[in-house]
Amino acid sequence: MTDNWLAYTGSGERPGTAVSRNLPPAPPWRVRKGTEAGATPDRGLTYQVEGAEADRVNAALYLRRPLLVTGGPGTGKSSLAHSVAAELGLGPALRWPINSKTTLRDGLYQYDAIGRLQEANLREIEARAGHGPAGPVDIGSYIRLGPLGTALLPADRPRVLLVDELDKSDIDLPNDLLDVFEEGEFEIPELSRLPTGHGPVTVMTAAEDGSTAKIDGGRVRCHEFPLVIITSNGEREFPAAFMRRCLRLNLAPANEARLARIVEAHLGRGVSDRYLDVIKEFLSRRDQRELATDQLLNAIFLAFSGLRPADETPAQLADALMPYLDRPTE
Repeated sequence: MTDNWLAYTGSGERPGTAVSRNLPPAPPWRVRKGTEAGATPDRGLTYQVEGAEADRVNAALYLRRPLLVTGGPGTGKSSLAHSVAAELGLGPALRWPINSKTTLRDGLYQYDAIGRLQEANLREIEARAGHGPAGPVDIGSYIRLGPLGTALLPADRPRVLLVDELDKSDIDLPNDLLDVFEEGEFEIPELSRLPTGHGPVTVMTAAEDGSTAKIDGGRVRCHEFPLVIITSNGEREFPAAFMRRCLRLNLAPANEARLARIVEAHLGRGVSDRYLDVIKEFLSRRDQRELATDQLLNAIFLAFSGLRPADETPAQLADALMPYLDRPTE
């Protein structure tokens, strides 16, 4: 076993005092899209779908109903939303990550009241100092739509909204979502209280391109209901009223054939055959306890790129890069 695959050696030598080692390229799935022309495939285009999954996605799309996707870690729940958005040309999927403190308003919009007040005070001070009239503060500069609010903007085609890990939310959030999902609209009180005849207000959105939107009368109302894909790790039950409004899809762990397709979609044709022993080692370990597909991709990428010792066995590679995600059963 040699150490010439190492970029970092811990020798303490600065570049220039010894042979400088260049950092190798990152895995395709760890490069930010757009940072290098042609370097990063769209996350959605590498997703490998099964027929039954596509059927359920199409049903949710045609019915404009939320799709609740369950499954273990690394089964592709989040990637499914990006796949649908990419294939149908619906723009980048809007992602709303959920945690225990997330509220409905976080998804709809944010209003920076303190920032607006500070600007108003600053303008007043400048006016008193003779630097011109104070002038009104543009409230739209202090409102940003959240992912859900952006998905509900009126458009000719539906947006794809990923509500990621809803089972981590406060107990009330699923019920709070019901009215918005049913009506496809919401109000921004800070705008609806503006004087009659004020006209549309331009606000920021959650879109990646930094786009803005005009809101008239303080109400956002969609033309097309968004395709909402909600992921859950199955850590809790949701209210019956919420479940009644969702279609359901459970993603099973990928079998050997699907894993091979996933590896080749990310790393190129023929790679899965070359590292079939690593795939089999992964499957053997996953049969015992919980593992995620990206752990397999990490292991094969390091082996395929020559970034691990050449004589390392699949078992050694698995020990290093495929730690179990769950606690051992007693």
